[in-house]
Order: sequence, then C-alpha cells, then structure tokens
Amino acid sequence: MKALVTGAASGIGHAIAERLRAEGHDVAALDVAELDVSDPAAWSLATAGLDRLDIACLNAGVITGTTSIADVSDEQYRRILGINVGGTVLGVRALLPALEAAGGKVVVTASLACLTTMPTDPIYAGTKHFLVGFVRSVAPQLEPIRINAVCPGPTDTSMLEDQRDAFEAASFPLLTPRDVAAAVWLAATSEASGEAWWVQPGREPATFRFPNVPGPRREGARVGPPPL
Repeated sequence: MKALVTGAASGIGHAIAERLRAEGHDVAALDVAELDVSDPAAWSLATAGLDRLDIACLNAGVITGTTSIADVSDEQYRRILGINVGGTVLGVRALLPALEAAGGKVVVTASLACLTTMPTDPIYAGTKHFLVGFVRSVAPQLEPIRINAVCPGPTDTSMLEDQRDAFEAASFPLLTPRDVAAAVWLAATSEASGEAWWVQPGREPATFRFPNVPGPRREGARVGPPPL
C-alpha cells in the first residue's frame, strides 16, 4: 500500500508518516525540499509515474505570524494561500488518477480554527475555513475516493514555539503530533466522506456536526435545496 504525506519533515506531518508506516504503508514523506506544494509544475513532476495511491495526507501548512491584517505583507499573503490552500487543491487535482486507480483516500489537515475564530492570525483561520468548505463540497464528485479533514486544536509543534510558555502558564493542554496522527488514521479508515474530524486533548476524535442553514420560505409551497 502506498501513501503520500506533505509537510512531513517534522511535527504533525512526521507523526502522520510514522503512523502510516506502522500501519504497513510505503510512505513518500515530502517536505518543501522535495515538493513545493504551491507550484502546479512541481506537483506534475512529483506525480509522474505514480500509478496508484492508497492514502494522500495533504498536511503542509504555515502561519503568517501576524495578527493585524494591516501588517500582513504581500509575500506572507501569497505564501500562506499557496501552501495552505494551493497545497490541497493542487494536490487533490494532481493525485486524482493515482487515487482513482486504488480507490484511495485523502485526509486534509485543517485546524480547530476552521470551526471557530482565531483572532491571532485571521489569514490562517481563513485558509483553514476554506479547506473544510472545499472538503465538504468536493466529496460527492470524488466518489468512490473518500476525502475528509482533521481539525486539531493547539498542538505542540514548532508553530507554537513562541506561545508555549503562555499555554503552560494558562495550564492549557496541548495535543501531541501523535494525537493528530491517530485522528488522521481514523479519518483515513472511515467509511464516510466530506467529514471534519475535530481533535482535542483528552477526548476521542469525532466528526463535527454542522448545523443546517435556514432555508427559504415561500407561502403555500415547500422549497427544496438550491440547484447548486
């Protein structure tokens, strides 16, 4: 069985690759040195000759490190969109033939920030909201390929390096990368598709229950779903 993990040099990506190997997969663990996930040409090169793929974990992600939208530079903006959004959209598109050949699964690393707010980095939160919207919306057209997202809370990785003391002072528990990797495996082996799995310390991962949006009303007639 073949698997591919992006953003695999350290942290969550490294733990995902290790978990997949433990489950018997031959893992291509790719980081920026091996694959610029924001570049369509790089994806074409990376997937050349890839005949089948059982699991794709699109995990590469960055933060801006900037709270104020007024202070976000053009470079920061382009970089986070390219990696967080492009790394998933371009990855799914490039990997489709190999996934179709294997009846494969895709797991996208989102964030708990996509289910709530994150004022400390609004651009990061926005990209993660995009990922969950994309996963939920694209799932029907990808069948029988299954695609799900994992949405971990704060995790003890290098991204939190400057904030670790604040979490410790607040006695706020952090996830470990292995916790997230375990949730990725649950999502990858689930029979469902288009789900967002939340991950929090001390709790079993589970799918988030999105409320239905209010529908329109028309006097004297029932209104069905929009033809979208």
